[in-house]
Amino acid sequence: MRREHGLRNIWRICAFLLTLMVGLGEAGQVFADSKPMIAKDARLAGDRERTRFIADLSKKVEVHAFALGDPYRVIIDVPDVSFQMPDGIGKEQRGLVTAYRFGLFAPGKSRIVLDIGGPFLIDKAFVLDPSDNQPARLVIDLVPTDAATFTAKLAESRAKTAASVADIRPPEPQVQPSRGKPVVVLDPGHGGVDPGTRGESGITEKEVVLTFAKILKAKLDAVGRYEIFLTREDDTFLPLRERVAFAQAKAAGLFLSIHADSVPKHPDLARGATLYTLSEQASDDEAKELAAKENFSDAIAGVELQDESDEVVANILLDLARRETQNRSVVFARSMVGELHEGRAGLHSKAMKSAGFRVLKAPDVPSVLLELGFLSNADDEKRLTSDAWQNSTADAIVAAIDTYFAKRLARIPY
Repeated sequence: MRREHGLRNIWRICAFLLTLMVGLGEAGQVFADSKPMIAKDARLAGDRERTRFIADLSKKVEVHAFALGDPYRVIIDVPDVSFQMPDGIGKEQRGLVTAYRFGLFAPGKSRIVLDIGGPFLIDKAFVLDPSDNQPARLVIDLVPTDAATFTAKLAESRAKTAASVADIRPPEPQVQPSRGKPVVVLDPGHGGVDPGTRGESGITEKEVVLTFAKILKAKLDAVGRYEIFLTREDDTFLPLRERVAFAQAKAAGLFLSIHADSVPKHPDLARGATLYTLSEQASDDEAKELAAKENFSDAIAGVELQDESDEVVANILLDLARRETQNRSVVFARSMVGELHEGRAGLHSKAMKSAGFRVLKAPDVPSVLLELGFLSNADDEKRLTSDAWQNSTADAIVAAIDTYFAKRLARIPY
């Protein structure tokens, strides 16, 4: 009797352990499914007759791939991904693909962008299950076509998916009344799938400007005289028009867009910080070229460009009441040049320029674009990544902001 009782207890224990193991297995599977997806590697195969893009993923997910033109691109949207790709990947040219890049596009959404050298069609787009010790694989097959066929297919695709085009639509600005303190919006350029320019060390513009913007915000917060907002606080992409809308929604009294330039052809000559304001006509060819490059940021990240010509910028300037906003932008830029000079931050030989930057187009917010320096210049790259330079330059900008708002509050004419 005692032996039967002992056997029953053993069976109960075995059954409990079996149930526990099954439960742990199910829990483990749920945990595994909840882990973020990792993209580990990517490569190109084929030729101009058929080019294949392949990305290795830690698990199978749903993807959405579509084409954009002007310039030709393939956009691949996937749920939030941790990109753990090898350094330097994406510069390879093969077949129809001239380059590719990847990164966070919006909260919860990541994006891969393939640059294509001519009109094309997406022949296949699918994700293979992991098998035989092989990871899940994202596969995109591309074939060449003519411009007319590409345009027709693009129009057909837009008609079918108009309600779900993977393009960020900026919210209608909801102007927030100021609570007494002037509002300053700091705009770290680029981000996510758009890295901006890159230094010799491999550091990207998006990293440099976000680090600097956070340092500047901390110093402005410390003086306690302003409300400070960042357009982005992490490695997320934000379209140019949404940056403008953000500043307007915050009822900003000042908007400072922060960037770092690059001129690989003249690395030793191009150096130092430069301040840019909006204008219908560029102050010189370099300013015009830079504005075109910065305005191309949306295309880099796979946002469909809107029909905006130079007339848009011209109309904005014409609509400015007595050009008051434009005048204030110039006054602030001059103040910054003076403070940066005093702080020995290192200025470009022509420290103030102007061009048609879309990110500066808010007609009601004084706006300036600051190029901190040139990542293509070895000395500038060292400065831009130096704690001492970052802090002294941020101090100079705080002083310029203090001077600007002191004049505004005292109603001193410009």
